[in-house]
Amino acid sequence: MKFLAISGSARRASTNTALLRALQAAAEAAHTVSVYDRVGELPVFSPDLELNPPLAVSALAEAIADADGLILASPEYIRSIPGGLKNVIDWLVSRNEVIGKPIVLAHASHRGDDMLAQLRVVLATLSERFNEELFLRIPLMKLFPEEIAARLSAPRHQEEMRGFLDAFARLCGSA
Repeated sequence: MKFLAISGSARRASTNTALLRALQAAAEAAHTVSVYDRVGELPVFSPDLELNPPLAVSALAEAIADADGLILASPEYIRSIPGGLKNVIDWLVSRNEVIGKPIVLAHASHRGDDMLAQLRVVLATLSERFNEELFLRIPLMKLFPEEIAARLSAPRHQEEMRGFLDAFARLCGSA
């Protein structure tokens, strides 16, 4: 299965991006995970640009179309969805690439439940194949990069990430 993992963070040292990269590295031969970490590079959504979207938007839409499923991971900003991720979703809402696409969440913090609740509502509206039950949470908040790498390379978390990917592959295949 081909998964596209979208980080909702524009931060270079994002723990959510680190979690998605660890998923990418943990993927076994049956799965590939591509990480999209460029939400900060997309222009602000404008309905006036939908018919002729900027190249960055078209490239993201193509990557989504090519994926069997989407994994989203995002920080929480003031108890809400960060603007960069909301902007990505705004660009996608009227496009065909995301319709019927399986979507799940991963999260790199022990908190953020208000944002996750909002994101679940938005994603359930975006795709009827959003699955809120399948969820990966590995708290990494306030850890240094070396600590994040050590935690994510621990056998327990490697097994957890592979199990998550296998479960998502089964979900994607049950269309």
